[in-house]
Amino acid sequence: MSSTAQTADTTVTIVDGRVVTPDGVIDGRVEIGGDRITAVGDSDAETDTVIDANGQLVLPGLVDIHGDDIESHLYPRSGARMDTEMALAAADRANVAAGITTKFHAISFELDESADRSPELAATLTDAITDATDLLVDHRLHARCEVTQKRCVEAVIDVIDNDNTDLVSVMSHVPGKGQFRDIEAFRQYYENANDRTAAEAEEMIDERGSMSMATLRERVDRVVDRAHEAGVVTASHDDENPREVEQLADSGVDIAEYPITLETAQRATEIGMTTAMGAPNLVRGESQWGNLSTAAGIDAGVIDTLVADYHPPSLLAGVFVDTEEPLHERVKRATANPADAVGLSDRGRIKAGKRADLIVVDPDPTPTVTAAVVAGQPVYHADTTIEVSR
Repeated sequence: MSSTAQTADTTVTIVDGRVVTPDGVIDGRVEIGGDRITAVGDSDAETDTVIDANGQLVLPGLVDIHGDDIESHLYPRSGARMDTEMALAAADRANVAAGITTKFHAISFELDESADRSPELAATLTDAITDATDLLVDHRLHARCEVTQKRCVEAVIDVIDNDNTDLVSVMSHVPGKGQFRDIEAFRQYYENANDRTAAEAEEMIDERGSMSMATLRERVDRVVDRAHEAGVVTASHDDENPREVEQLADSGVDIAEYPITLETAQRATEIGMTTAMGAPNLVRGESQWGNLSTAAGIDAGVIDTLVADYHPPSLLAGVFVDTEEPLHERVKRATANPADAVGLSDRGRIKAGKRADLIVVDPDPTPTVTAAVVAGQPVYHADTTIEVSR
């Protein structure tokens, strides 16, 4: 996994900021020693580097546990493949500019050539992510396993066994189920969005629609069991009803991503699963597929975590959508809560002793990252009103 290099005795201070702590917003400064926060609030210690926030907000770096935006860097047009390292570097810069300092790339282990997806390509991306050492943010792998395809199940098992992933999710894109409860929606998505012929879309409906639920459950159990044996957190995708999340929880799944209905999200919360919803859904005000809106889930108190999904800027923008909650509570959905959900309790909050991942944000007219610190190292500066002195 990649991370920025940091000299142990380097010190940094962010001054004149409105600091969003776990308990509220305070005026003051944040001091950093090495890769850790050493003090929050009032202090006059001298440091090697001073970042003047000029009255802007200082937030914990965002933690995105599900972002598939690297696909658009790898294939800016369908069939137009770019160099893998170039795509990863571009995603790195785009994410830090969006305030994301810990990135779980949701790599789809799915055989779908017309959508530029295959288990072999997923393995190539896995190697690039795990081998990278010179990127700005902390990059990690979220392996998404299409359980309707045995070949993809085997590929994800290999990734788990090779200790290359920190999060595994199980998904089954089946016509008439989950995201595609309407078979016509499945047909239109795979025919139009992925440039298939009508005959090819019908072939997918026949192939995936004939898969028995017993086979799907056996594959889910196998992947989840292997992940937990390796100490890897697991998630499900597009759960459509309370009974389904109950079965997944019984299998050991930890996180319910994108529950289809409010009742499903409520049940996931009741049985102790973390619930994650897309920030683009919140920013846009609706689900692309007519499913549960993130705002409705938040209003009902059943959404723990926001994820960037396909659009990194929405994760920060989602924090500033008015949900009638204090800012520090909204911030937790994109920082502390996702960090805790995947076992990274060392980050996601501005508190002494925690990892020094911090962003300076100008909230108006649209939330914009003006500076970023990752593991104690200033890595991004994009505003002339923000002064960095050494």
